[in-house]
Amino acid sequence: MGRILCSVALNLAYGAITTALSVWGILFCRTEARAIWLGRSWGRAMLATARACGIQLEISGAEHLPRDGAALIASAHQSAFDTMIWMAVLPRGGFVLKRELLSLPLFGRLLARAGMIAVDRAGGAGAMRTLLRGATRACAEGRQMVIFPQGTRVDPAAAPAPLHPGVAAMAMRTGLPVLPAWLDSGRCWPRRGFWRYPGTVHLHLLPPLPAHTPRETLMATLAGVFAADRPGPGDNSGDQAPDRLTFQNKSATQPYDE
Repeated sequence: MGRILCSVALNLAYGAITTALSVWGILFCRTEARAIWLGRSWGRAMLATARACGIQLEISGAEHLPRDGAALIASAHQSAFDTMIWMAVLPRGGFVLKRELLSLPLFGRLLARAGMIAVDRAGGAGAMRTLLRGATRACAEGRQMVIFPQGTRVDPAAAPAPLHPGVAAMAMRTGLPVLPAWLDSGRCWPRRGFWRYPGTVHLHLLPPLPAHTPRETLMATLAGVFAADRPGPGDNSGDQAPDRLTFQNKSATQPYDE
């Protein structure tokens, strides 16, 4: 499928699927468990639609993907597609997100109902307390928490963004190992604009960093992961996968097709 058809189909599908499931969720998903289930269904529906439009997902290091129980994932962030990926592949996923998203019509109410950790990014110490309370609760509930330490979507051609320390505080509070994740979704689903590009999105999961890794070591390791070599701007050649990252732990790449 070419760029024009891919873009039209995915943008229409994104609006239609999100709106339809949001309305359905407001009416029928009145518990946190049901809202989490709906979020996973939304993610899988969007990945299936993307696959039909020519955007594939390949996962390297899938053996590190949490199958159950509490987990803390520090992910690179390039695109709205990242949210779809994590909602689809995690059994009880949750996000640290900006509080403004709770104001979105319909969808914002479902985010709150699903127990997402909403933080006021200008809230200072109060925001950190909210983050840690949410992390403690999510850990006790066996949730898999995704945090984007870059704080916003970063264009794949842009300079590496400075990392926010919330992930280190969450790791210290919960005692959970931190699972670093690198992806290149911005090549196929850019952070802004209408265009979507057929191709392959690569998600690389690295071995978890041990619990209570010193903050400086944790942040430096994550900065190195997120700044790893990646395809250049405009390289949306799809089936031609980029060179594998040069991390010591390499594992087989497999397509995601659930």
